[in-house]
Amino acid sequence: MSAPDFFQQDHAAIEAGLEKLLPADSTPPASIHTAMRYSVFAGGKRIRPILCYESAKLFGADPAGAIPVGCALEFIHTYSLIHDDLPALDNDDLRRGKPTNHKVFGEAVAILAGDALLTLAFQTLANAAIEPARRVRVISEIASAAGTVNGMVGGQVADIEAEKKAADAAMLEYIHRSKTAALICGSIVAGAIAGGAGDEDVERLRRFGGQIGWAFQVVDDILDVSESSASLGKTAGKDQAQQKATYPALYGLEKSRAIAAELETKALRELDFYGERGTRLRQVAQFLVARRN
Repeated sequence: MSAPDFFQQDHAAIEAGLEKLLPADSTPPASIHTAMRYSVFAGGKRIRPILCYESAKLFGADPAGAIPVGCALEFIHTYSLIHDDLPALDNDDLRRGKPTNHKVFGEAVAILAGDALLTLAFQTLANAAIEPARRVRVISEIASAAGTVNGMVGGQVADIEAEKKAADAAMLEYIHRSKTAALICGSIVAGAIAGGAGDEDVERLRRFGGQIGWAFQVVDDILDVSESSASLGKTAGKDQAQQKATYPALYGLEKSRAIAAELETKALRELDFYGERGTRLRQVAQFLVARRN
């Protein structure tokens, strides 16, 4: 399945926002800004900011305020990838088809580039053109999604601690819902809040985001086994080599695909309430599950 027709238009809007917000690589100290830009502009799909942007559009408000929110989410996502690839964590040489940040700039600058992107994310959120009370809610939502309690960092810790151990279904669910799904869900919810959604809509999209984010990571597990490094843009087979807790390792490929399809179905059911208005979010969600890289 190819990306929806509007995906490239959204992608271009996010790229323009990222370019505007990131310091030029000539801005002193040039080394850190060059490293930050290297990873941000390494060719990502911009899934999280596009989900944020389309979620904001669902509620009819001017979605321009969601662009910096989406860019902040991309900064957080990119920081996590830079740090994930470090020797102390996943120790990877390839990301988005290019040498990882620490392979190009060294470990010290890579660590600081990740730190700087996380800091820039919250500076960006603080300055976003959103009604102040909603802006505070967006900041809280994203901080929670990126944090330690059922958030990205907590999931990354659990993922490390589960290596070379026999993970059960509950631990596997916790890792995937925290490490990956939390930030995807946070992107959707933050977009809804920025777009003017009421509380019931926010919770409906939270359920949608939690399910589709979980499905996304199950698909990632499957692709690590079934696709090549060239296709993925990162080292294939790394999960198995590091004996990570994954769905194929616990359930096998066939059942893992069935689990991803079931999660997708549950997620899309939450969008039925919006009828035609929910078409774009539905299409992005379907693309996330059907993708091959």
